[in-house]
Amino acid sequence: MASPEGGETPNGPDAPNGPTVAVGVGPWQGPRPSGDHWDPELLEHGDRRNVVDAYRYWRHDAIVADLDARRHDFHVAVENWGHDFNIGSVIRTANAMGARAFHIVGKRRWNRRGAMVTDRYQHEHHHPDAAALAAWARGEGLALVGVDNLPGSVPIETFDLPRRCVLVFGQEGPGLSEPMRAECTAVLHIEQFGSTRSINAGAAAAIAMHAWVRRHVFDQRV
Repeated sequence: MASPEGGETPNGPDAPNGPTVAVGVGPWQGPRPSGDHWDPELLEHGDRRNVVDAYRYWRHDAIVADLDARRHDFHVAVENWGHDFNIGSVIRTANAMGARAFHIVGKRRWNRRGAMVTDRYQHEHHHPDAAALAAWARGEGLALVGVDNLPGSVPIETFDLPRRCVLVFGQEGPGLSEPMRAECTAVLHIEQFGSTRSINAGAAAAIAMHAWVRRHVFDQRV
């Protein structure tokens, strides 16, 4: 099933396991609400997008504007040299964790399928290489913090993540490129206790972003 935004809903007729119950909500019932943030088409026909209930029937630009007012101070950057399918998963998590923006380093085109249309609610930036990302970050007063289990990296669990930073992730397999490692002020790894050498890049990104949230959102509430 196509969403009103042109993306695919996860439970549509083309889903891997066949069609299931439609996601979202149907046409608005009762008197129409007032306010510029409401989308007349969605009110009329229903809202099948992958959004939280608070944003049901909202215009796309109104959702982005509301998110902009409360996004967090960290960015996410992903190196894109081999069209890694994990990039979409990283961007989806960046949306869920309230990242300020996401950055694609390398090839401009990237595999968006795993993002589940969430990239449309984020601000996207492109940089041709590590040096370009680093120059941009310096201009914005942001530290580049790499995440990879490299020799000399330090545990993310004990590292005091800076509030204003760009969390940088390499592609699945090779990890961070040599030029990117050189540009990072720190490279962190996630402590592991099993037999495998590494974890999936999308999973590692999710853990790193949540570590930032715990440090700078939840710790401030205590």
